[in-house]
Amino acid sequence: MEIIVDRAKCTGLGICESLAPSVFEVDDNGELVVLAESVSGADLDDVEAAVAGCPTEALRLRA
Repeated sequence: MEIIVDRAKCTGLGICESLAPSVFEVDDNGELVVLAESVSGADLDDVEAAVAGCPTEALRLRA
């Protein structure tokens, strides 16, 4: 699954980072850094939780 980030919606709150720290990181400037372009296996559940938990709906997954 490919991770799609709508940068216009992302506010860098870090909820995704807390739910999937091996995939998402908010840098010192408050910008979201995606550490993996696609996910599968063990990380997928965490990333799905991060997508569902994003309050600005800035994240989505594409098959």
